[in-house]
Amino acid sequence: MDKCDVAIIGGGVIGSAIAYFLAADAGFKGSIAVIEKDPTYETAATPRSAGGIRQQFSTPENIRMGAFGAQFVKSIGEHLSVDGEVAQLPFVEWGYLFLATAAGMDVLGRNHAQQAALGASVALLPAPELKERFPWVNVEDLAGGCYGMANEGWTDPYGLLQAFRRKARALGVTYLADEVVDLKRTGAVITDVTLRDAGPLACGAVVNAAGYHAHKVAAKVGIDLPIRPRKRIVYVFDCRDKPERAPLMIDPTGVWCRPEGANFIGGISPPEDADPDCTDFEIDYQLYEDVIWPTLAHRIPAFEALKLVRAWVGHYDYNTLDQNAILGPHPEIRNFYFANGFSGHGLQQSPAVGRATAEYIIHGGYRSIDLSRFGFERVLRNEPILELNVV
Repeated sequence: MDKCDVAIIGGGVIGSAIAYFLAADAGFKGSIAVIEKDPTYETAATPRSAGGIRQQFSTPENIRMGAFGAQFVKSIGEHLSVDGEVAQLPFVEWGYLFLATAAGMDVLGRNHAQQAALGASVALLPAPELKERFPWVNVEDLAGGCYGMANEGWTDPYGLLQAFRRKARALGVTYLADEVVDLKRTGAVITDVTLRDAGPLACGAVVNAAGYHAHKVAAKVGIDLPIRPRKRIVYVFDCRDKPERAPLMIDPTGVWCRPEGANFIGGISPPEDADPDCTDFEIDYQLYEDVIWPTLAHRIPAFEALKLVRAWVGHYDYNTLDQNAILGPHPEIRNFYFANGFSGHGLQQSPAVGRATAEYIIHGGYRSIDLSRFGFERVLRNEPILELNVV
């Protein structure tokens, strides 16, 4: 392959979703190449995700993208089936539960109002009602919580990636096991993507979907993209006295947990001053002993008897400006598109971002959810869109 109409750099869930929505659109007749340097996905972010899907955000665009993500996963057989084989994914629809002390209830209430106004099925629960619905939660220091009653839960991240990839290939998308080493710019367009093994690949448009490596791709054409790799650790633990049908719970401290098969998983995002750029896979077990376990034991008394089973590491493509996605074309290099900076929300937003990016490439603008506010222009203006519900 020496030329294509659209070159997508990165074959994870975002890049594969974009490839699918492009190829599935009747208005697109071009060729698509997805360039993935590691087709085993061993160190990719997608398979190491916790797989959460929610509408409990503070930003309207994120709420809408989460809602579409849930709808897409629940009806995946209608979209990603191939040759009569029905695509199937689990969706554990047990909700998210954000907890708040008195200091956090005002923000929680405003977020709830925004979510409900956009159609999310969410319940704002004062502490007594919270205790009645979830008797296993210690509410002594809580003022209340917000519970997602529908279209929130978790799915299989690797399964979603493979379903997008398989359908995209069935629609004619070419996946290249190669690495982008250079981008050739002529005036206001990128004309070629240079691959380590295959050499130059002429292209009509380029999509940067390179996950936590996205800033390196952007730097090849002189763009300072505020995306950096940030390590997140997911701990797997067991408890004999398990809460039944527990939602994904987020403590006011930021510690989270949810059921995972016969076990539970959990973690925490560290404070900014303790969250350096990082691409290693070393596990900090002391964080579990000092922070995760004591916090969970306080919030869920049965978790006093937790037993750590194992842990794994994944990486956020962390947007240092505002933890929100950067989407759409570059204002000067008009055929260079961003799909970056999801800061832990990429899996759940992949259906909406795939659809939106395809719309922009084909039609020159968004047709479904208007994601214009997430454009690169806000980076140039240093105007962050603050998302208050980052986990």
